[in-house]
Amino acid sequence: MAGEAQDAVWPLPKFYFKVDLGDGKGDVPFQEVSGLETETQVIEYRAGNSPTFSTIKMPGLKKVGNVTLKKGIFVKDNHFWDWYSTINLNLIKRTTVVIMLCDEGGNATMTWTLNNAWPTKIQGTDLKADGNEVAVETLEVAYETLEIKNGG
Repeated sequence: MAGEAQDAVWPLPKFYFKVDLGDGKGDVPFQEVSGLETETQVIEYRAGNSPTFSTIKMPGLKKVGNVTLKKGIFVKDNHFWDWYSTINLNLIKRTTVVIMLCDEGGNATMTWTLNNAWPTKIQGTDLKADGNEVAVETLEVAYETLEIKNGG
């Protein structure tokens, strides 16, 4: 009923989030963030004197995927292109990207920190004469390690 106290714990909604690209310009208004994942490779091993006829599985190297960020295109906003154009041979300015899932007050409830991040791909919008969508650009970011923490 309306007005009754909620005694259950509810999952967090995913539509209120902030992204800081670590460039000192503050939060960037993204429409979508995807690819926040990490996995551990499996090493299969069997000793020569093992009495079982199967391998054991051990944890190996950790690896992370790339994160994809999407946002609307604004007039005179070349932020992604400026960052991407700093790639020179094998050199790039790496930064720490922080993605925060927020509560209704704007406080971080879950934080993903991408360490040593840099842009690997930028994709402009598709153009359609009969479309009525907002122009959206996509930035793909590679990073080395992922830290996840609850709360701000």
